[in-house]
Amino acid sequence: MAKKLVIKVTAGVDAPERCSQAFTVAAVAAASGVEVSLWLTGESAWFALPGRAAEFELPHAAPLPELIDGVQAGGRITLCTQCAARRGITEEEVLAGVRIAGAQVFVSEVMGEDVQALVY
Repeated sequence: MAKKLVIKVTAGVDAPERCSQAFTVAAVAAASGVEVSLWLTGESAWFALPGRAAEFELPHAAPLPELIDGVQAGGRITLCTQCAARRGITEEEVLAGVRIAGAQVFVSEVMGEDVQALVY
């Protein structure tokens, strides 16, 4: 069984079910004691900004701010460097605890021992 779960979420409000699934899996894994690294890429990059997750709505889904809190309680959230730059998002603007990093860091995480990577 993987000791670390790396999840890359590319979807945002453009694909709400896929987006919600990624955050849900990450939060459940973190709550289960799995080391989680959640990467916000593409349209999910907007959720690195304060207040954006609260605007997300999907019937019968856990609220995104609660899922983000769950991930941060037992893992790490990273915003893709290029995705942030394309959207004009800076380190000063992101939620507390969210880091901005690039592909080199992502590759090093997914190539580690006992890692399972998922892309949504």
